[in-house]
Amino acid sequence: MKKPSSKIREEIARLQEQLKQAETREAERIGRLALKAGLGDIEIEERALVTAFEELAARFRKGSGRAARPTSAPVAPGAAQGPSGEA
Repeated sequence: MKKPSSKIREEIARLQEQLKQAETREAERIGRLALKAGLGDIEIEERALVTAFEELAARFRKGSGRAARPTSAPVAPGAAQGPSGEA
């Protein structure tokens, strides 16, 4: 028997909440590790930091058999940088 749409919506809402909680845990974990590594103390443009994270993720994905996401072109140091070091 097929599920009624109300049950499917309830399940979707429950799964969205689980996803939100999982993403929060992952973000907190990565944030703690980044601070431990000293990334909180350096001023770096957000785009450059994202690019560095993408390259790091690709490096670790190579050995796991998972397809690596293509990384964007690196940002030159100081390019399009605002007064606080962020784009």
